[in-house]
Amino acid sequence: MDCARLWLGLLMPAAAALDFSYHHQPEMEAFLKNVAQNYSSITHLHSIGKSVQGRNLWVLVVGRSPKEHRIGIPEFKYVANMHGDEAVGRELLLHLIEYLVTRDGSDPEITNLINSTRIHIMPSMNPDGFEAVVKPDCFYNEGRDNSNFYDLNRNFPDAFEFNEVPRQPETVAVMQWLNTETFVLSANLHGGALVASYPFDNGVPATGTLYSRSLTPDDDVFQYLANTYASRNPDMKRNSCRIKTGFSNGIINGYSWYPLKGGMQDYNYIWAQCFEITLELSCCKYPRKEKLPSFWKDNKDSLIEYIKQVHIGVKGRVFDQNKTPLSNVTVEVQDRKHICPYRTNRFGEYYLLLLPGSYVIEVTVPGHDPHLIEVTIPHKSHNFSALKKDILLPFRGQSEHISELNPLCPRIPLYRELESHSAATKPSLFLFLVTLFHILFK
Repeated sequence: MDCARLWLGLLMPAAAALDFSYHHQPEMEAFLKNVAQNYSSITHLHSIGKSVQGRNLWVLVVGRSPKEHRIGIPEFKYVANMHGDEAVGRELLLHLIEYLVTRDGSDPEITNLINSTRIHIMPSMNPDGFEAVVKPDCFYNEGRDNSNFYDLNRNFPDAFEFNEVPRQPETVAVMQWLNTETFVLSANLHGGALVASYPFDNGVPATGTLYSRSLTPDDDVFQYLANTYASRNPDMKRNSCRIKTGFSNGIINGYSWYPLKGGMQDYNYIWAQCFEITLELSCCKYPRKEKLPSFWKDNKDSLIEYIKQVHIGVKGRVFDQNKTPLSNVTVEVQDRKHICPYRTNRFGEYYLLLLPGSYVIEVTVPGHDPHLIEVTIPHKSHNFSALKKDILLPFRGQSEHISELNPLCPRIPLYRELESHSAATKPSLFLFLVTLFHILFK
């Protein structure tokens, strides 16, 4: 980092220090607007929609080019307060914003992160619910649901069964938001337990439910991501809530914990091409404000380290023989294809989160044979960047024609008729009979 940037960081105007208390909508808005005004070169504040009662769903973007996507720069997001009574994540994200903007230019790690990543932070997806909490309780509050009395984390389309509940304004706003950005990695913050939960939350026998789990084709990556967060949070790693769970070192497969229909993390992974996990950050859903400093201390390193994982794996652009970028082209790794294939964005970009190892990438354009590329992800990756691998196809492409022949996946239960997902999760007849016996006679 050069001296000019260091001096710039020291001279930047400082936003009023954020106190450790619960910030209601007017206070939160004032803080976000103050940050956006004082750090306008690295932040952009916008609303992605409104709640049932008309409150703005604010998102603050932090990055070197906060107002627009930059080619080669991955998009990351944190979302909190889906359940209005789960308040810790909301406050942690406000403190994370303050931490990022006040250290740009003086902290090399944070500066590099801002240079290389576009970070989207939504402190509250359910502001109506948060405002509805009158007497905070550890276990249940009136503000869990939105103002129409719907659980927002049961309100998304589901890939395993039909979810016929009316789609809520907050959910629709998030779904539309996901269509506007090329999100690569995400986490949603909750409360009521201490664990990092990873997809799938719902499932079918083909994804392993007869084993009391439901695994994605990227299970190794998801376990790594969950462990990245949990391993840096001492209370999460040892499950300090003192309740009997199946948590192992602070992580668990969502379905293995309890099946959930219409959850946001499954929707992100299947329809938005975004790897998302769920972070349960406090035994008590709405703890006393005096506890907030300790929550920040326990989660700060995890929050930063998790963002950095957006840079694992491989990224690049797909071009035709004339070096024209091709959008909507399928780019998948052999042996871990998604039920809704991952595609290039409008700039011809692809991002694949992968652990170190050798892989074969299959690029598919309608009307042409699959194009295969071998890549090796090194054990020591480039600092704040995935392996870059542009792909040049040996023919001339027509992007508009590709889009017409390769429509996006419908938001229906895509797994419903699937007979087998992978050899690793295919149940045996013996296992089926044992499971049936357990259900009938337990």
